[in-house]
Amino acid sequence: MNGRMVLFLIGQMLRVEGLLMLLPLICAGIYGDSLVPFLLPIVLLCGIGTALTIRSPKKRDFSAKEGFVTVGLSWILLSLFGSIPLYISGYGISFIDCFFETVSGFTTTGATILGETVSIAALSKSVLFWRSFTHWIGGMGVLVFMLAVMPKSEMKNVRLLHVLRAEATGPSVSKISEKLKKTARILYSLYIALTVLQILFLLVGGMGLYDSLVNSFATAGTGGFSIKDLSIGEYQNPYFEYVIAVFMVLFSVNFNIFYLILCGHALKAFKSEELRWLFCIIAGAIAIIMIDIYSLYGSLEEVFRLSFFQVASIVSTTGFATADFNLWPPLSKLILVLLMFIGGCAGSTAGGIKIGRIIMLVKNGIREIRYILHPRSVISVQYEGRKADHETVRSTTSFLIVYILIFVVSILVITAVDEFDLVTSFTSVSACLNNVGPGLEMVGPMGNFAAFSLPSKLLLCFDMLAGRLEIFPIIMLISPSTWKRS
Repeated sequence: MNGRMVLFLIGQMLRVEGLLMLLPLICAGIYGDSLVPFLLPIVLLCGIGTALTIRSPKKRDFSAKEGFVTVGLSWILLSLFGSIPLYISGYGISFIDCFFETVSGFTTTGATILGETVSIAALSKSVLFWRSFTHWIGGMGVLVFMLAVMPKSEMKNVRLLHVLRAEATGPSVSKISEKLKKTARILYSLYIALTVLQILFLLVGGMGLYDSLVNSFATAGTGGFSIKDLSIGEYQNPYFEYVIAVFMVLFSVNFNIFYLILCGHALKAFKSEELRWLFCIIAGAIAIIMIDIYSLYGSLEEVFRLSFFQVASIVSTTGFATADFNLWPPLSKLILVLLMFIGGCAGSTAGGIKIGRIIMLVKNGIREIRYILHPRSVISVQYEGRKADHETVRSTTSFLIVYILIFVVSILVITAVDEFDLVTSFTSVSACLNNVGPGLEMVGPMGNFAAFSLPSKLLLCFDMLAGRLEIFPIIMLISPSTWKRS
């Protein structure tokens, strides 16, 4: 283990977080909030980050193990330091609750402990800005951002693909450019452009600049933290709902698709198998829910809008709400729970298992059935028009096995510790491991996670981090073999 190189990269990440905290600091100055909640962590982040990076490591060996450990540790530290503004703002929230809220922010989960002892509306403008901004930072990944902005000289001879692979979403990592630094810059350029476009659309519709910014940050990261106690539904504005719903879908699309379209390869982009599956899943879910809830609402337009928004919110794992779907019929709730697990496309900011993995698992199952029927045949898994390599299929299967183990153990522990009803326990883990946010019953769209015990909150923090980092970087941190000197 090249510990010096790991600490060097973590130090760079801490300095980047300190730099990004300047935005909520400026927001605090504009709205007359106290500057201390942001000045203190900025000083700490810059001081510790500089201490870790003052000397560049001589040994630059950087394997997949170092990459996964760096990413895992970085996200934990990112959340710990990111908790400080909320903790010292004077709202009387415990540090564990602040940590839970911040992990939920950076992992783009959107699960919250706010709403009972402290309402969302009671928080200052700057704290709410930071809370939503953590979604935007975590959506594409702070280490990907670091790769995009760091000088080439500081990263010379470092195999950064291991960092990108550990933080990216999906069964495999595809580079847009041969150079990783250029790939990171292209990804963030697309990310920023789409965010700005959403802000402009919301401004045109009459939403204020501050609200447009924070809602766009939460949408871009597919996180779902709202500055309203009743989420997006509190605006009572169909235009805002349609705009946010459309962008939730866009941010759940693989960013390589947007790059292909910009390069003039729109036909190739729309031939994407994963993209077709995404649109079919969304269309099918909307149709079923519309039929199921039609009798509950007054017009076809309202039924379509509510169905479209909730389906877009859950499949993108954003978690915004315009209706309390906890009160919908069982079939509609079942569809939404299934969408939690499916998630968006690989290479997007969405959570869940990912559609790419679902396709591969289905096709691999079909291949096994055909192989049983025809033992001498040679059958490969075809994905996106080409043969999927054995390593990708193997890693997809391994991911699902570990995912199910974590899911089952988490439900057992939470049910045993807190003794909540089965639906609450099941959907709380589903919402956190898939980075969705709201579940059903106690953790429904109008509920929160405040009633969970301290052990359960820490376990759900683990689930949120495991879900965002695709499980293995976090698992490696608790594996004894990772820290052996061999």
